[in-house]
Amino acid sequence: MPTDPAGQVVQFENVGLRYGAEREVLSDVAFTLYPGGFYFLTGASGAGKTSLLKLLYLAQRPSRGMIRMFGTDAITMPRGDLPVLRRRLGVVFQDFRLVPHLSAFDNVALPLRVAGVSERDLARPVADMLDWVGLADRAHARPATLSGGEQQRVAIARAVIGRPELLIADEPTGNVDAAMAAKLMQLFEALNRLGTTVVVATHDLQLLRRVPDSLIMRLDRGRLSDPTGALRYPPRSGAALRDAP
Repeated sequence: MPTDPAGQVVQFENVGLRYGAEREVLSDVAFTLYPGGFYFLTGASGAGKTSLLKLLYLAQRPSRGMIRMFGTDAITMPRGDLPVLRRRLGVVFQDFRLVPHLSAFDNVALPLRVAGVSERDLARPVADMLDWVGLADRAHARPATLSGGEQQRVAIARAVIGRPELLIADEPTGNVDAAMAAKLMQLFEALNRLGTTVVVATHDLQLLRRVPDSLIMRLDRGRLSDPTGALRYPPRSGAALRDAP
């Protein structure tokens, strides 16, 4: 198993998570995500997917174990340093989390503005991204006037506009039709080919078959199933779906 932290995007070792005095919702979770990998996270409702995603995008700290992100100990680092680390992530939330008083354009532009990109330099990329997700004509609309599917597409555009090093998407196609789902997955694949590590949590088994070089992470009652050992090593072409349902 590779041990060079610089060659790993995320490393979990013996991670456990419990809320209060309740039993652990995640137990002894261990895996490594490598640069350029495409990973699907699956599991039944209540398996712990949401809790695992919260650990991945640094919204929650584990009860025990070790998490390293981009070679940095994400557990012991000062909370004041977390925003810098989070800027290397793109997150698509299941509940969208758009800023209600901002237009679709301004929601998508937000990560670029936070990163210090000038208005002149961000206008074209944001417009192109909105066009890609089919919302060029809704650029000035606020979230309350958008449908659930439109809000989902704005959320995805916002997550990928800055070409994050790690993209985490929670049920990203749950509110769109099949044609748009296919187009959005093409966007994720294109970003992945540019070097972004992608993690998609989904119940849609059809999505697992759309990305032939993906690896599958299955959660079962808080434990990660890894029958092939695939998650312990850098992804290899063609290794992805040998255990797909």
